[in-house]
Amino acid sequence: MSSHHHPPRSRHKPAFIAALAITLAYAVVELAGGIWSGSLALLSDAGHMFSDALALGLAAVAAWLAQRPAGLKHSYGWARAEVIGAMLNSLIMLCIIVVLVAEAIQRLLAPQPVIAGGVMLIAFMGLIVNGVVAFMLSRSEHNMNARAALIHVMGDLLSSVAALVAGAVIFATGWIMVDPILSLVIAGLILMTTVRLLRDTLHVLMEGVPASVDLAAIGKALATVPGVTSVHDLHVWSITPDNVALSAHLEVAGMAAWPEILQAARVALHDRFGIDHITLQPEQPAGRDAPSVVRLWPRRQGPHS
Repeated sequence: MSSHHHPPRSRHKPAFIAALAITLAYAVVELAGGIWSGSLALLSDAGHMFSDALALGLAAVAAWLAQRPAGLKHSYGWARAEVIGAMLNSLIMLCIIVVLVAEAIQRLLAPQPVIAGGVMLIAFMGLIVNGVVAFMLSRSEHNMNARAALIHVMGDLLSSVAALVAGAVIFATGWIMVDPILSLVIAGLILMTTVRLLRDTLHVLMEGVPASVDLAAIGKALATVPGVTSVHDLHVWSITPDNVALSAHLEVAGMAAWPEILQAARVALHDRFGIDHITLQPEQPAGRDAPSVVRLWPRRQGPHS
């Protein structure tokens, strides 16, 4: 027996499209400014913004696909398109970080002159643009797909800050090495966030137990439902990070009481763990001849059991 509940999904694709248009337009401006001024910080920021345009495009497509209903070929629907979009965006970000680090190292070995005034002007404009885009995305739906797009934009926001600081330091002191050094610092900060997101997306795609779920606590809660003697073959996974699914086998004392047991189990899973997408299979104790996938949770017999 199963119970499935899919929460309504908001249509946040327009936020991605508007952010895409703004980001792509300014990426062209920053690329031209970076070439003119010779600033690696500006060039890397322009590269980030072009990658953001791609990331926002992927996010918009993933958000559109996630709206598609379940069908005969995709019984869960297309909700995981957003997770796949987040993973692709993370991989793109890793590639950009590699290119940025390689270029920064080359600049450290062979410094190049930088037009500080132009760098500060363009970086300040980029800071405003990235701030607007980040604000737009922060007001869209908070899921893994939007999180991936926001990481790209926040990376650009940090890069704009780095370019502004680098321009100011070069203007005041003439120390051009600050440009690649700050680029390396920003790359390191973005790398930590990107790796964390990539780990989360892979965990969902591998159908790992959600971090917010205590598998043992769920097993014990089901075992305490009146009429249940033990729980086995318990699985909990994420369709998307905000949509958790569960399946389990429940050994029951008598099949006649199964409707009441099922209702009590559903209420317990909803109230205590927020899980509504459940599949529970009843069986008699003598009918269990397969090994448990996870440990067996017997029903408590008393306060000291």
